[in-house]
Amino acid sequence: MRLDPVTAAAGYRLLAHETLASTNAQALTFALAQRGAPSPLWITAREQTAGRGRRGGKWMSPPGNLYATLLLKDPAPPKDAPKLSFVTALAVHDAILGCAPVMRGKLALKWPNDVLCGGAKLAGILIEGHRLDAGLAVAIGIGVNCKHHPAQTSYPATDLAEVGVDVSPDDLFFALSGSMMRRLEQWRGGDGFLAIRSDWLDRAIGVGGEMRVRLPDRELFGRCEALDEYGQLLLRLADGRLETIAAGAIFPVTGGGPRRFFEDGSYPDGAE
Repeated sequence: MRLDPVTAAAGYRLLAHETLASTNAQALTFALAQRGAPSPLWITAREQTAGRGRRGGKWMSPPGNLYATLLLKDPAPPKDAPKLSFVTALAVHDAILGCAPVMRGKLALKWPNDVLCGGAKLAGILIEGHRLDAGLAVAIGIGVNCKHHPAQTSYPATDLAEVGVDVSPDDLFFALSGSMMRRLEQWRGGDGFLAIRSDWLDRAIGVGGEMRVRLPDRELFGRCEALDEYGQLLLRLADGRLETIAAGAIFPVTGGGPRRFFEDGSYPDGAE
Protein backbone atom coordinates (compact mmCIF):
# COMPACT_ATOMS: atom_id res chain seq x y z
CA MET A 1 0.00 0.00 0.00
CA ARG A 2 1.19 3.53 -0.67
CA LEU A 3 -0.17 7.03 -0.27
CA ASP A 4 -0.85 9.47 -3.05
CA PRO A 5 2.26 11.72 -3.02
CA VAL A 6 0.20 14.90 -2.62
CA THR A 7 -1.51 13.35 0.39
CA ALA A 8 1.82 12.29 1.90
CA ALA A 9 3.21 15.80 1.37
CA ALA A 10 0.18 17.19 3.24
CA GLY A 11 1.19 15.25 6.36
CA TYR A 12 -0.91 12.10 6.11
CA ARG A 13 0.83 8.93 7.30
CA LEU A 14 0.29 5.22 6.60
CA LEU A 15 0.69 2.10 8.71
CA ALA A 16 0.13 -0.93 6.46
CA HIS A 17 -0.41 -4.40 7.95
CA GLU A 18 -0.88 -7.89 6.56
CA THR A 19 -3.47 -8.94 9.15
CA LEU A 20 -5.40 -7.10 11.84
CA ALA A 21 -8.45 -7.93 13.88
CA SER A 22 -10.00 -4.63 12.74
CA THR A 23 -8.47 -1.51 11.21
CA ASN A 24 -10.95 0.63 13.17
CA ALA A 25 -10.09 -1.05 16.46
CA GLN A 26 -6.38 -0.64 15.71
CA ALA A 27 -6.87 3.06 14.94
CA LEU A 28 -8.76 3.77 18.17
CA THR A 29 -6.25 1.79 20.22
CA PHE A 30 -3.47 3.83 18.62
CA ALA A 31 -5.33 7.05 19.39
CA LEU A 32 -5.70 6.10 23.05
CA ALA A 33 -2.04 5.12 23.35
CA GLN A 34 -0.86 8.31 21.65
CA ARG A 35 -3.48 10.56 23.29
CA GLY A 36 -5.01 11.22 19.91
CA ALA A 37 -1.84 12.08 17.97
CA PRO A 38 -0.45 11.90 15.37
CA SER A 39 -3.19 12.53 12.85
CA PRO A 40 -4.22 12.12 10.07
CA LEU A 41 -3.16 8.48 9.91
CA TRP A 42 -4.24 5.70 7.54
CA ILE A 43 -4.22 2.12 8.80
CA THR A 44 -4.69 -0.71 6.27
CA ALA A 45 -4.78 -4.50 6.39
CA ARG A 46 -4.73 -7.22 3.73
CA GLU A 47 -7.31 -9.07 5.79
CA GLN A 48 -9.25 -8.61 9.00
CA THR A 49 -10.04 -11.40 11.45
CA ALA A 50 -12.73 -9.49 13.34
CA GLY A 51 -14.03 -6.81 10.98
CA ARG A 52 -17.14 -5.06 12.25
CA GLY A 53 -20.20 -3.80 10.49
CA ARG A 54 -23.21 -1.80 11.55
CA ARG A 55 -24.77 -2.60 14.92
CA GLY A 56 -21.90 -4.97 15.72
CA GLY A 57 -22.44 -7.14 12.64
CA LYS A 58 -19.54 -9.09 11.18
CA TRP A 59 -17.80 -7.69 8.09
CA MET A 60 -16.43 -10.46 5.85
CA SER A 61 -12.72 -9.63 5.40
CA PRO A 62 -10.78 -12.12 3.23
CA PRO A 63 -7.61 -11.12 1.35
CA GLY A 64 -8.30 -9.40 -1.96
CA ASN A 65 -10.56 -6.59 -0.75
CA LEU A 66 -9.67 -3.16 0.60
CA TYR A 67 -9.77 -2.59 4.37
CA ALA A 68 -8.64 0.85 5.48
CA THR A 69 -9.26 3.29 8.31
CA LEU A 70 -8.43 6.97 8.45
CA LEU A 71 -7.79 8.25 11.98
CA LEU A 72 -8.52 11.94 12.52
CA LYS A 73 -8.27 14.10 15.61
CA ASP A 74 -10.95 16.75 16.12
CA PRO A 75 -12.06 16.75 12.45
CA ALA A 76 -15.14 18.82 13.32
CA PRO A 77 -17.36 19.83 16.22
CA PRO A 78 -18.95 16.63 17.63
CA LYS A 79 -22.39 17.52 16.26
CA ASP A 80 -20.97 17.61 12.72
CA ALA A 81 -18.84 14.47 12.94
CA PRO A 82 -21.59 12.07 11.71
CA LYS A 83 -21.60 13.93 8.39
CA LEU A 84 -18.22 12.36 7.65
CA SER A 85 -20.27 9.44 6.37
CA PHE A 86 -21.30 11.51 3.33
CA VAL A 87 -17.78 12.87 2.83
CA THR A 88 -16.35 9.35 2.86
CA ALA A 89 -18.97 7.88 0.53
CA LEU A 90 -18.13 10.56 -2.04
CA ALA A 91 -14.40 9.86 -1.65
CA VAL A 92 -14.93 6.13 -2.22
CA HIS A 93 -17.12 6.88 -5.25
CA ASP A 94 -14.39 9.19 -6.62
CA ALA A 95 -11.65 6.61 -6.03
CA ILE A 96 -13.51 3.81 -7.80
CA LEU A 97 -14.18 6.00 -10.83
CA GLY A 98 -10.56 7.14 -10.80
CA CYS A 99 -9.42 3.53 -11.09
CA ALA A 100 -12.23 2.30 -13.34
CA PRO A 101 -13.87 5.08 -15.42
CA VAL A 102 -16.05 2.38 -17.03
CA MET A 103 -18.02 2.36 -13.75
CA ARG A 104 -19.36 5.85 -14.37
CA GLY A 105 -23.14 5.74 -14.27
CA LYS A 106 -23.14 2.32 -12.58
CA LEU A 107 -22.45 3.47 -9.04
CA ALA A 108 -24.88 5.00 -6.58
CA LEU A 109 -24.79 6.09 -2.95
CA LYS A 110 -27.29 4.77 -0.40
CA TRP A 111 -28.05 6.64 2.80
CA PRO A 112 -26.21 6.95 4.99
CA ASN A 113 -22.98 5.10 4.21
CA ASP A 114 -23.04 2.54 1.38
CA VAL A 115 -21.76 2.54 -2.20
CA LEU A 116 -23.85 0.42 -4.58
CA CYS A 117 -23.27 -1.06 -8.03
CA GLY A 118 -26.31 -2.19 -9.95
CA GLY A 119 -28.34 -1.99 -6.76
CA ALA A 120 -25.97 -4.27 -4.79
CA LYS A 121 -23.63 -3.20 -2.03
CA LEU A 122 -20.04 -2.70 -3.16
CA ALA A 123 -18.58 -0.77 -0.22
CA GLY A 124 -19.46 0.15 3.34
CA ILE A 125 -18.32 2.73 5.86
CA LEU A 126 -18.13 2.61 9.64
CA ILE A 127 -17.40 5.77 11.61
CA GLU A 128 -16.48 5.39 15.27
CA GLY A 129 -15.16 7.85 17.78
CA HIS A 130 -13.63 8.11 21.20
CA ARG A 131 -13.55 11.17 23.41
CA LEU A 132 -10.07 11.85 24.73
CA ASP A 133 -8.80 14.41 27.21
CA ALA A 134 -7.08 16.10 24.28
CA GLY A 135 -10.19 16.08 22.06
CA LEU A 136 -12.12 13.72 19.79
CA ALA A 137 -10.52 10.81 17.91
CA VAL A 138 -12.52 9.61 14.90
CA ALA A 139 -11.88 6.36 13.00
CA ILE A 140 -13.33 6.27 9.48
CA GLY A 141 -13.43 2.63 8.43
CA ILE A 142 -13.82 1.75 4.75
CA GLY A 143 -14.36 -1.67 3.21
CA VAL A 144 -14.54 -2.11 -0.57
CA ASN A 145 -15.31 -5.45 -2.21
CA CYS A 146 -12.63 -5.79 -4.89
CA LYS A 147 -12.49 -9.59 -5.32
CA HIS A 148 -15.06 -11.06 -2.92
CA HIS A 149 -18.43 -10.36 -1.37
CA PRO A 150 -20.67 -12.17 1.12
CA ALA A 151 -23.32 -14.46 -0.35
CA GLN A 152 -26.05 -14.27 2.26
CA THR A 153 -26.91 -10.75 3.36
CA SER A 154 -30.10 -8.81 4.07
CA TYR A 155 -29.13 -6.44 1.23
CA PRO A 156 -27.63 -7.79 -2.06
CA ALA A 157 -23.83 -7.49 -2.33
CA THR A 158 -21.34 -7.56 -5.18
CA ASP A 159 -17.66 -6.93 -5.91
CA LEU A 160 -15.67 -5.21 -8.63
CA ALA A 161 -14.39 -8.47 -10.13
CA GLU A 162 -17.95 -9.79 -10.44
CA VAL A 163 -18.95 -6.78 -12.55
CA GLY A 164 -15.89 -7.19 -14.79
CA VAL A 165 -13.56 -4.62 -13.23
CA ASP A 166 -10.04 -5.59 -12.17
CA VAL A 167 -8.83 -3.14 -9.51
CA SER A 168 -6.34 -4.17 -6.83
CA PRO A 169 -6.74 -3.02 -3.21
CA ASP A 170 -3.35 -1.27 -3.54
CA ASP A 171 -4.38 0.81 -6.55
CA LEU A 172 -7.76 1.59 -5.02
CA PHE A 173 -6.20 2.73 -1.75
CA PHE A 174 -3.74 4.96 -3.62
CA ALA A 175 -6.68 6.67 -5.32
CA LEU A 176 -8.72 6.77 -2.10
CA SER A 177 -5.95 8.45 -0.10
CA GLY A 178 -6.05 11.32 -2.58
CA SER A 179 -9.81 11.57 -3.02
CA MET A 180 -10.42 11.47 0.73
CA MET A 181 -8.07 14.38 1.34
CA ARG A 182 -9.77 16.40 -1.39
CA ARG A 183 -13.25 15.70 -0.05
CA LEU A 184 -12.17 16.63 3.49
CA GLU A 185 -10.83 19.91 2.12
CA GLN A 186 -14.21 20.51 0.46
CA TRP A 187 -16.00 19.68 3.72
CA ARG A 188 -13.87 22.14 5.74
CA GLY A 189 -14.65 20.65 9.14
CA GLY A 190 -18.38 20.80 8.49
CA ASP A 191 -18.58 24.32 7.08
CA GLY A 192 -18.75 22.95 3.52
CA PHE A 193 -21.46 20.38 4.18
CA LEU A 194 -23.98 22.00 1.82
CA ALA A 195 -21.62 21.36 -1.12
CA ILE A 196 -20.98 17.81 0.10
CA ARG A 197 -24.73 17.25 0.51
CA SER A 198 -25.38 18.51 -3.02
CA ASP A 199 -22.70 16.24 -4.54
CA TRP A 200 -23.99 13.29 -2.50
CA LEU A 201 -27.59 13.83 -3.65
CA ASP A 202 -26.45 13.91 -7.29
CA ARG A 203 -25.16 10.34 -6.82
CA ALA A 204 -27.83 9.01 -4.46
CA ILE A 205 -30.42 6.30 -4.90
CA GLY A 206 -33.77 6.38 -3.12
CA VAL A 207 -34.22 10.11 -2.74
CA GLY A 208 -37.64 11.04 -4.11
CA GLY A 209 -38.86 7.42 -4.12
CA GLU A 210 -40.71 5.08 -1.81
CA MET A 211 -38.63 3.23 0.74
CA ARG A 212 -38.76 0.98 3.77
CA VAL A 213 -36.75 2.13 6.77
CA ARG A 214 -35.78 -0.44 9.40
CA LEU A 215 -35.21 0.95 12.87
CA PRO A 216 -34.18 -1.01 15.99
CA ASP A 217 -37.78 -1.17 17.26
CA ARG A 218 -39.98 -0.75 14.16
CA GLU A 219 -40.23 -0.35 10.40
CA LEU A 220 -41.52 2.65 8.51
CA PHE A 221 -42.76 3.00 4.94
CA GLY A 222 -42.94 6.26 3.07
CA ARG A 223 -41.49 8.59 0.47
CA CYS A 224 -38.01 9.99 0.97
CA GLU A 225 -38.43 13.70 0.37
CA ALA A 226 -34.94 14.99 1.10
CA LEU A 227 -32.01 15.17 3.47
CA ASP A 228 -32.05 17.96 6.03
CA GLU A 229 -29.13 20.25 6.87
CA TYR A 230 -27.79 17.63 9.30
CA GLY A 231 -27.89 14.77 6.78
CA GLN A 232 -30.95 13.19 8.34
CA LEU A 233 -33.54 11.46 6.17
CA LEU A 234 -36.93 13.17 5.79
CA LEU A 235 -39.58 10.48 5.27
CA ARG A 236 -43.18 11.36 4.38
CA LEU A 237 -45.48 8.69 5.82
CA ALA A 238 -48.80 7.60 4.33
CA ASP A 239 -50.74 9.64 6.89
CA GLY A 240 -48.91 12.80 5.86
CA ARG A 241 -46.58 13.05 8.83
CA LEU A 242 -42.94 13.91 8.16
CA GLU A 243 -40.58 11.63 10.08
CA THR A 244 -36.93 12.61 10.64
CA ILE A 245 -34.60 9.59 10.59
CA ALA A 246 -31.15 10.02 12.15
CA ALA A 247 -29.98 6.40 11.72
CA GLY A 248 -31.45 3.25 10.20
CA ALA A 249 -31.30 0.75 7.35
CA ILE A 250 -33.12 1.76 4.17
CA PHE A 251 -34.48 -0.37 1.35
CA PRO A 252 -35.61 1.69 -1.67
CA VAL A 253 -38.82 0.40 -3.24
CA THR A 254 -39.38 2.63 -6.28
CA GLY A 255 -37.77 5.57 -8.05
CA GLY A 256 -35.19 7.85 -6.54
CA GLY A 257 -32.28 7.29 -8.89
CA PRO A 258 -29.17 9.47 -8.91
CA ARG A 259 -30.19 12.95 -9.14
CA ARG A 260 -25.06 6.64 14.60
CA PHE A 261 -22.29 8.25 15.75
CA PHE A 262 -20.39 6.81 18.77
CA GLU A 263 -22.08 5.03 21.68
CA ASP A 264 -25.48 6.66 21.32
CA GLY A 265 -26.44 5.76 17.75
CA SER A 266 -23.48 5.60 15.44
CA TYR A 267 -23.14 5.93 11.78
CA PRO A 268 -21.27 3.38 11.04
CA ASP A 269 -15.72 -0.77 8.92
CA GLY A 270 -19.04 -2.11 7.72
CA ALA A 271 -21.92 -3.94 6.29
CA GLU A 272 -25.59 -3.85 7.05
